[in-house]
Amino acid sequence: MRHIYRCPLRWADMDAYGHINNVVFLRYLEEARIDFLFRPDKDFQQGSVVARHEIDYKQQLVHRHTPVDVELWVTQIRAASFTVAYEVKDPDQVYVRASTVIVPFDFEAQRPRRITAEERAFLEEYTDDEDDPAGAVAA
Repeated sequence: MRHIYRCPLRWADMDAYGHINNVVFLRYLEEARIDFLFRPDKDFQQGSVVARHEIDYKQQLVHRHTPVDVELWVTQIRAASFTVAYEVKDPDQVYVRASTVIVPFDFEAQRPRRITAEERAFLEEYTDDEDDPAGAVAA
């Protein structure tokens, strides 16, 4: 299963070249990731940090009034990290393929922690290891 986040495009997201700036795509990925991980019913409240991003820019995206879809799914679950993959896309066009390695983190102890059984069960619902768009390497 994949999580889909409908991401609005903001006027300020454009750069001098008239397209969405490459740095802004990291914000789009973050918005999708937060929408996915921090829900009332399934939540990574114990904390997590980003260990790695990989982004492949496929096509420029220009500002418009309709949102763009950010599809997100899990490609790998390890004892103390997991990898999510993304596609920023319209039905007929992929603009960005990316992946992020996320490490569960104990902020009080200031160190990585293991994925809980509840977190693993949630992540497994969204696992699709056959389609990792950016070829991520887990931390």
